[in-house]
Amino acid sequence: MEHSRERGEGRGGRDGRDRGGAEKEFVEKLVKLNRTAKVVKGGRRFSFSALTVIGDRKGKVGYGFGKANDVSEAIRKSIDKAKRNMVKLPVRNGTIPHEITGNFKASRVFLKPACSGTGIIAGGPVRAIMEAGGVTDVLSKSIGASSQYNVVKATFACISRMFDARTIAKNRGKSLAELWG
Repeated sequence: MEHSRERGEGRGGRDGRDRGGAEKEFVEKLVKLNRTAKVVKGGRRFSFSALTVIGDRKGKVGYGFGKANDVSEAIRKSIDKAKRNMVKLPVRNGTIPHEITGNFKASRVFLKPACSGTGIIAGGPVRAIMEAGGVTDVLSKSIGASSQYNVVKATFACISRMFDARTIAKNRGKSLAELWG
């Protein structure tokens, strides 16, 4: 008898909802899937919204939000939007170059570089963004409203205001080796 775990299905299989495909250039993470119901004459009509984060694990990340009448179409739309909204995440030695705080509405996200071996100390949406961007060591704190959409937007506000390590070194009048040690 064949067990479902041997096929990679069931409990513990397909972690992170990465979608299939051998020649994939992007990592796709489903952050939130929401079902809404509209009451019509014949009963309830369901629609779905999906929030996804994609990245190439080399410093490019994007997020997208899609709505449709079925789950797979909503996820596809959100991934297409995420591919169009890609931004550069400065990564050096597996971490970010400096501390930064980003705000969006009532959500605030604080990101702090961490030494090698720390791992990604972040929850939910911030963890998905950092993993997709190729960051391996970072400390983060989400303050205020915990709406996943707002936390994603606040994290991308951090990323958009982040300086590259070379820019910081030039502004301080130091070499890159002096800055990173």
